[in-house]
Amino acid sequence: MTVIGHAAQGELFRDAVASGKLHHAWLLAGPKGVGKARFAGAAATWLLARAADGRVADDDFAVDPAHPTARLLAAGSHIDFRRVEIQENPKTGKLRPGIAVDQFVKSETTIGEPLNSIFRTRPALSDWRVIVVDAADDMNRNAANAFLKHLEEPPRGTLFLAISHAPSRLLPTIRSRCRTLRFQALGDDEVDAVLARELASLPEAERAALRAVAGGSPGRAVQLAQADVAGLTAALEGLARATSAEAGGQALALARSLSAKAATPRYEALLDLVPAFIAAQARSLTGARLAHAIRLWEQASALAASALPLSLDPQATAFQLAEFVAALSRTAQVHEIA
Repeated sequence: MTVIGHAAQGELFRDAVASGKLHHAWLLAGPKGVGKARFAGAAATWLLARAADGRVADDDFAVDPAHPTARLLAAGSHIDFRRVEIQENPKTGKLRPGIAVDQFVKSETTIGEPLNSIFRTRPALSDWRVIVVDAADDMNRNAANAFLKHLEEPPRGTLFLAISHAPSRLLPTIRSRCRTLRFQALGDDEVDAVLARELASLPEAERAALRAVAGGSPGRAVQLAQADVAGLTAALEGLARATSAEAGGQALALARSLSAKAATPRYEALLDLVPAFIAAQARSLTGARLAHAIRLWEQASALAASALPLSLDPQATAFQLAEFVAALSRTAQVHEIA
């Protein structure tokens, strides 16, 4: 499994393994979509393969896909690996609201084998087992306390890799028992490399548009891939150039195109796109024009952030966001503040 970027984090982890003093719990903390889950998977594969027979390099996470460990993990049948994540409710077919305590401790609502049951025996295929929690932010209070107990009394030969997009939301006692490995947004070249790998069939222009709004998060870009980001970006560019007479009609047309339920992916993409678009436009401005653009960005960011949690009307929200973009064309008319 190839990890693009995060070379320093990989080196630090491998050095810890080589030292023979690997901490039992690591918190992979950083923005959503930058590759923390992929890093955890690559680190787990490398460690388990290394522990099984040592036939891996020490200077990267490269493991031959034909290696028995890699094949077992790819098939989801490695008995010394477990991923704890939000499960589907078999009765409703929908995802549960979070990671629940019954995923750690057996109860009447447990789906499958709870985590604590595998700790009754030692790892089977080597001296190590790996538990990935993705994401630790999704644990409810009881689940977090159950997880904490494992961190306080770590089973022998067990490595915990807890992924967190917002570590400040975790219990302080969980953070204090983990070694934190911080991840940052990727550079444009790295995002390009991820998108070329994950979206190879997508036209280059569309990938470029996705990279522009990714904010260093290729995961975010991949999620937006089916939302015609290039078309939305073109519509926003047209609004930013529109005259006052043109802007209203263009904003209404865009809002109407996003009002149907089938357009939900494009609407959600617009919520991300507009603040990022305004911020990008603001970088070339100065003085009162910059101040005006910043106010538009603040208003657009607040509206976009509240749209889904408050279930705001998509058409009205899209129209207001389009109006903020159209207002950029009036920055040239803003006089410098003395």
